[in-house]
Amino acid sequence: MKKIYVIAMAAILMSGGAFAGFQPANQNNMGGGFVGSTENIVTIKQVKEMRDDVPVIVQGNIVQRMGGEKYLFEDKTGSITVEIDNEDWRGQTVSPSDTVKLYGEVDAGLFKTEIDVDYVEKM
Repeated sequence: MKKIYVIAMAAILMSGGAFAGFQPANQNNMGGGFVGSTENIVTIKQVKEMRDDVPVIVQGNIVQRMGGEKYLFEDKTGSITVEIDNEDWRGQTVSPSDTVKLYGEVDAGLFKTEIDVDYVEKM
């Protein structure tokens, strides 16, 4: 009986020692990931042909406030109404002459397509 106990304890101690230096990969290197452009910027013309809730990135100018949280956004292919909540501005001030990227989703209605903006990035 003592032999079984001694063998079991030795196995436990040896296996514990085998994992003593184990660390998950990249634990010490908590840097970033991919570097490069993965953004697919689409045009207003393309947005108007997309289905509801498709994520989009558009680049252009916010040219007019239409009331509430609705704004008129333009790029070289046309214009579209966008909805930008107060927190989506992230403290940035934007004028019609500023180029911006809008990150959001298509809001395709029965008669009108808009973009529901998640955040604004001033270029």
